[in-house]
Amino acid sequence: MIQKLIANIEKTNAPVVVGLDPMLSYIPKHILDAAYEEKGANLSGACAAVFEYNKQIVDAIYDLIPAVKPQVAMYEQFGVEGMEIFKKTVDYCKEKGLVVIGDIKRGDIGSTSKAYADGHIGYVEIEGKKFFGFDEDMVTVNPYLGTDGIKPFLEVCNECDRGIFVLVKTSNPSSGEFQDRLSDGKPIYEYVCDKVNEWGDMCMEGNYSNVGCVVGATYPETGAILRKKMPHSFILVPGYGAQGGKAEDLKAYFNSDGLGAIVNSSRGIITAYKNEKYSNVDEKEFYLASRQAVIDMIEDINSVR
Repeated sequence: MIQKLIANIEKTNAPVVVGLDPMLSYIPKHILDAAYEEKGANLSGACAAVFEYNKQIVDAIYDLIPAVKPQVAMYEQFGVEGMEIFKKTVDYCKEKGLVVIGDIKRGDIGSTSKAYADGHIGYVEIEGKKFFGFDEDMVTVNPYLGTDGIKPFLEVCNECDRGIFVLVKTSNPSSGEFQDRLSDGKPIYEYVCDKVNEWGDMCMEGNYSNVGCVVGATYPETGAILRKKMPHSFILVPGYGAQGGKAEDLKAYFNSDGLGAIVNSSRGIITAYKNEKYSNVDEKEFYLASRQAVIDMIEDINSVR
């Protein structure tokens, strides 16, 4: 799967991923009004608005980008109907040729971890037939429980040609409460880095592994260190834009081949119409602001790549 992601990056010359993380407050009023009129001001109406919002954004940007990253929590908040819209969004994006990274941050052990892996990037077998659940291409995983929690995902990656991104150093301000703690003189995130290399060796696909990692844009010095320590792992980089990460901080996240990293922006793209920079765009054509924001982001990231 990492080779498909690389092919999409090279085709678009865009090492970026757009986070499809919808909140009702992000959605233009005309979409909400239409959905509520048809379905009611309830969970069904909200979910209809979310999908229409996603669809119009994807239609406007799919030719510019290699991948999208829907955050499952934004859909879970709407219950069962929200998860149906998550699945519908995954399928729609895959139809457009995009790699879909499910931002699920799952991490457990034993049969629970296997169920997460099978449900999101694998399959369940019923009467000899395989049925794929949410069917993302790649997902984010939490390594806190150790190899027991990651092994089922590795098995699915190899069997089904899928990928994972392991949380190593996240972009949020309090990440250091645990991740920066020293053990035998070394921060915890470096121990996770070592395991990413170990797990990655089990899932190589060309020069890169189907086991990548998450390293936030808000800690560029750490990112530079980790890039050198994980030469065969793609880095998923959150924290660009709305969280304060800047393009000039990201040069060290890329390898000498210009690959090795994919930078995420969520609010900066999907709510671009609310940004003063794109105030010339009519709210009913909000997706045009998203398209221009993607173009601007690609230019910005490529300037340091």
